[in-house]
Amino acid sequence: MSGPEAAARMRALNEGVSALACVKVFGCQQNEADGERLRGMLAAMGYGFTDDPQEAHVVLLNTCAVREHAQQRVLGHLGEIGRHQAETPNRVVAVCGCMAQLESAQETLRRSYRHVSLVFGPGDLYRFPELLYDAVAQKGPKGQILRHFCVGSPDVPLDWEEGLPVLRAAPPKTFVSIMKGCDNHCSYCAIPLFRGGYRSRKIEDIVKEAEALVAGGVRELILVAQDVTNYGTDLYGKTELPKLLLGLTKIDKLKWIRLLYCYPQRITDELIEVIKTQEKIVKYLDLPIQHCNDEILTSMNRDFGKQQLQDLVVKLRESVPGIILRTTVLVGFPGETLEQFTELAEFVHNVIFEYLGCFAYSEEEGTPAALMPEQVDQAERERRQEIILEQQDIRVAEYLNRLIGNEYEVVIEGYDKYAELYFGRCFAQTPEIDGMIYLTSSAKPKIGDFVNVKITEVFDNNLMGVML
Repeated sequence: MSGPEAAARMRALNEGVSALACVKVFGCQQNEADGERLRGMLAAMGYGFTDDPQEAHVVLLNTCAVREHAQQRVLGHLGEIGRHQAETPNRVVAVCGCMAQLESAQETLRRSYRHVSLVFGPGDLYRFPELLYDAVAQKGPKGQILRHFCVGSPDVPLDWEEGLPVLRAAPPKTFVSIMKGCDNHCSYCAIPLFRGGYRSRKIEDIVKEAEALVAGGVRELILVAQDVTNYGTDLYGKTELPKLLLGLTKIDKLKWIRLLYCYPQRITDELIEVIKTQEKIVKYLDLPIQHCNDEILTSMNRDFGKQQLQDLVVKLRESVPGIILRTTVLVGFPGETLEQFTELAEFVHNVIFEYLGCFAYSEEEGTPAALMPEQVDQAERERRQEIILEQQDIRVAEYLNRLIGNEYEVVIEGYDKYAELYFGRCFAQTPEIDGMIYLTSSAKPKIGDFVNVKITEVFDNNLMGVML
């Protein structure tokens, strides 16, 4: 049964019924982009939406499995849903995404979460209408919902996903997935196991989607992939991120283009020149370095070294004045000595990043690092994480305080009726990561408006300002 046919059948089943769905998304921006497609398919099947899983006829958890904490969050949500499942026995509880691809997670769901009736992986996202129809229409001998575990290979052609309905949050921003999967095979990361090897979308398909989004009111496109700098090498024989960016900059009424997850070893002079010269591309890069010690980087299977990282940061600062750099580091990797950790702490102190995330290493099922000797004690991993984050809190506070008195163009994202303040972001802030700018205004700007704001103070890692 095709997706559109299954969607039509579900829509017929829901006709005259106030069918509701609750979608919870965990993890990265790639999952957010997938969640928008899942919501789009649910809307095409006749579902409305609720944030309360107890009100929903379908509860869908789009999951992350990159760290143990992410999996525990999902299981915690499932436990809470299960405590009330007897009140709505015909509710479909579905688990999809990266966690669903793990055999150990599938076994846990089979054994301990009997109320979960549908499980499918990232590669089966396009089959969702068919899978949901089967779960709803095929009843057991006592009228109960049957369990469907439909986890196939994640390596599906992206053409299968082109044209899927998408339901996005209100403008002005949205995530656009430009490729799926990853071929970097970092020794600590299971994403290639969950999502398969990288597959790029065609430039013309991405531009077509972007044009439709901008026509619908979107002003900021956030391009996401596990490694956007690898875009196009499978389709075109070389990275074509600069070409894609130039195509997107030609779209009228598009204000900002933001790049997430740019791997340091593939930041080319051509890409730097495009970022520098194209006004619509925000001067902000997310460079997940993970570490700086050469031995640890080699053990992580990261194809660069400390000197290359230092040189890259210098080149970016010199080539693109005022560029904002974010990074991510990983502490407590197997074999990381105290001296190597200290080297990392000194590196991020001296090579300053405006924003930095730090994670304690977590063993990922099926990865080489999980089998490495000299695993660092969990308490020591967390102690090292706390040290890095405490250092970064000081640096961020210093950075934000230097912004007082500056003027920025800010996109309005909403109004806090309790604080009686508008809020939004400038180019230096990625949504849901880097804080907000709260502002007073005698005018009444609308969501999506770009306004000039003077920064007046810092409050809890957010900025306060006044609209000019």
